[in-house]
Amino acid sequence: MNATLISYGFASVAFVALSAMAVSRRGANRTGMFMAASVISALWAGLAALDAYHGQHISSLTAITELLRDAAWLYFLLDLVNQRQGMQPKTMSILRVAGYVMLAYCALLIVRIVADSLSIFPGLVDLPILDTLLGGAVSRVILAVLGMALVEQLFRSTRSEDRWGIKYLCFGLGGMLVYDFYLYSDAMLFQHIDAEIWAGRGIVNALSVPLIAISAKRNPNWDLRVTVSRRLFFHTAALLGAGVYLLIMAGAGYYIRTFGGEWSSILQAAFLFGAFVILLSVLFSGTLRARVRVFLSKHFFSYTYDYRDEWLNFTRILSQGDPGEQLCTRAIQAVAGLVESQSGALWLTREPHRFTRIVSWNLHHADGEEPVDGALAEFLTQREWVINLDEYRSQPELYEGLQLPAWINAIPDAWLLAPLLVRDKLIGFMIIGRSLGKIPFNWEVSDLIKTAARQAAANLAQMEAAEALTVARQFESFNRMAAFVVHDLKNLIAQQSLLVSNAGKYKHNPEFVDDMISTVESSVARMDRLLQQLKGGQPAVLTEQKIELGGLLSEIIGEKHVYRLKPVLQIDVASIEVNADHERLKRVLGHILQNALEATPYDGHIEVHLSLQDDDAVIDITDTGCGMDDAFIRERLFRPFDSTKGSGMGIGAYECREYILELGGRIDVTSTPGQGTTFNIHIPAENTRRETGNLTQGEIA
Repeated sequence: MNATLISYGFASVAFVALSAMAVSRRGANRTGMFMAASVISALWAGLAALDAYHGQHISSLTAITELLRDAAWLYFLLDLVNQRQGMQPKTMSILRVAGYVMLAYCALLIVRIVADSLSIFPGLVDLPILDTLLGGAVSRVILAVLGMALVEQLFRSTRSEDRWGIKYLCFGLGGMLVYDFYLYSDAMLFQHIDAEIWAGRGIVNALSVPLIAISAKRNPNWDLRVTVSRRLFFHTAALLGAGVYLLIMAGAGYYIRTFGGEWSSILQAAFLFGAFVILLSVLFSGTLRARVRVFLSKHFFSYTYDYRDEWLNFTRILSQGDPGEQLCTRAIQAVAGLVESQSGALWLTREPHRFTRIVSWNLHHADGEEPVDGALAEFLTQREWVINLDEYRSQPELYEGLQLPAWINAIPDAWLLAPLLVRDKLIGFMIIGRSLGKIPFNWEVSDLIKTAARQAAANLAQMEAAEALTVARQFESFNRMAAFVVHDLKNLIAQQSLLVSNAGKYKHNPEFVDDMISTVESSVARMDRLLQQLKGGQPAVLTEQKIELGGLLSEIIGEKHVYRLKPVLQIDVASIEVNADHERLKRVLGHILQNALEATPYDGHIEVHLSLQDDDAVIDITDTGCGMDDAFIRERLFRPFDSTKGSGMGIGAYECREYILELGGRIDVTSTPGQGTTFNIHIPAENTRRETGNLTQGEIA
């Protein structure tokens, strides 16, 4: 049985079923157009099957019906695309006119077929241009390319959440159009329609019908929410333009082959290769792409910019890469990219009283400096304008007497000057080079550059603040180290001063002399450690080790022998060890005891009590001194650089608490004004050995 007859018979039956489905859902205008396209497709497939039955290749009536089928589907697609949101009324009118032109083209093709059949207008038909554009294979390729472009634009401009209702229509019609392109491209190449490819066309159309039917069921009225995308519109225009260009070049190549004589094949190959190279050069030309994008935005959209895409791209450029100087370059690239520029330079107040150039990106001779209190800075701060340097040179009166520095006017490619404002404070400015796309400067460009420059300024200010914070932290670390060193020196001086004050009274006492020598040795060792720390410029390296607290407390109390008041040490557990740095823990506990000695009168009492509670070593240092109120303990006791002593540094108690917290412990303070204070210190204990009974300082000695 004839394969072509079966193929187109199936296609006719499928389109009849699709037409019946469309009739049952008749309503909106688009539904009527869909029904018309389905009916004409069924008629075309039936006529093609009838041609196959009679052994006829392609009749004129079948060819005319095929053109009507193509025109109906293309107009239906164009009507769907015309639903897009965000288009100017002028653009929608242009699309409607394009639909009419397409219908007129199909009408001319029908006239060509009728003229060939009736042998009328022979001179008109034989014109080379009309013969090419209205030729059977070439004209069908043009229609297929137009259809594929419309399908691609419809699919990609439909919102992702709405594509479920349109994707099968795009797949079905797209498959039919791609097969038509394949069929007629082959016919153009070999100058005849391949019978096997033609026979398979009916099956392809029949298989496409169920896909179209799915979308028809999901869209009874074909009321789609289609949004326009400038990027996709540009891509589609580029694709369509490239397709038309290749068709024209192919036609020109055909004429070269036909009329070129002996060199026709060589000339055709050279011509087509040259045409392809020119196409690639055009497609990869940044300047041409920019100008085409500006042209399409200007004539087909209400606004020049797709602000969503522009802002996403702007944010992406600013946020990528490393911070620091690269952010300055990225800020220029992000702002300049909005106007299709590939050059710029940035000035910031890195030095007092003047703006200095931080970075230049492809902008030559941008080396000047500007005072922060100059006329330019005052103008930018007050007006917040984006200065068009070309407009300034031709109409300086528009800028209210502003006198730009000579070095700015000397930059050959400078175009726009944008202020960098943060909370109405000028932190710098940016000069942008000329646009590759020759974008006209208007209110929209000015507002966009001004807004983008503010955002870039915020990022740059954040970068400057982060760098300043890093430097401040480095100074803070150094100052903290210096404060602790000064604090230790103060304690050493106080200890030595006490020795000197008692030397006149006890210098003939051998025990006092021995204690004095021991104290001086300890002081020398501590000062040597401080000197090594200062030489290194870094805090001392802490070496944690197991420390037996009873021995450490005895050592600390022993060094306080120069005071008339003698602290009493009471130990409940013979051996309690903690893991800590020996010198730092000794300094911390010694400071608390030192404060107790200074706050307690000679007839008072100080007790140091060591015990074990659960897994913590507990040290209680209790005195009967002047005491503190709760507000002082809560708000000032552990605040750094807050001291009640005239010569104090105010960091001793702060260091005590910080180190105890580092060890995983805590400090609790209870005090009553006029009665005394107790420091309750908890430190996680290591190995312990409990013994009954209490040991006093005298017993340990």
